[in-house]
Amino acid sequence: MAYFLVKTEPADYGLDDLEGERRTVWDGVRNPQAVRFIAQMRPGDRLLLYHSGAQAALVGLARVVSWPRPDPADPRSQVVEVEFERRLARPVTLREIKASKLFADWSLVRQPRLSVMAVPERFLHWLRGQGLLDPEEEERG
Repeated sequence: MAYFLVKTEPADYGLDDLEGERRTVWDGVRNPQAVRFIAQMRPGDRLLLYHSGAQAALVGLARVVSWPRPDPADPRSQVVEVEFERRLARPVTLREIKASKLFADWSLVRQPRLSVMAVPERFLHWLRGQGLLDPEEEERG
């Protein structure tokens, strides 16, 4: 199981929307690098949902529930279906992530406009250390 981070502007579509719908198609990604990450997703992979804009924070978890497929609105893009899992106990801000000085080489810090990216294992370990990601969640898959 892999982890990916997906960014969204909460005014357009946020964690509240996903929680209410329970399941959605993750679409609208145009950056070729971000599209390649969607193409790597597999059912059961986990998503860290990140609210961009004013909040700039990780806010929740979702699970990929379909294989990637071409976006009907743009054949150069890919989409996956995702399902809401849970909110994080507290938002993890970009400021907090940067202040840790542990992730300066991660795309979240280096490429602020990239909307989908892989999550490094050391970041997951850090979240577990913060009590925000439960090791047993990996086994629930």
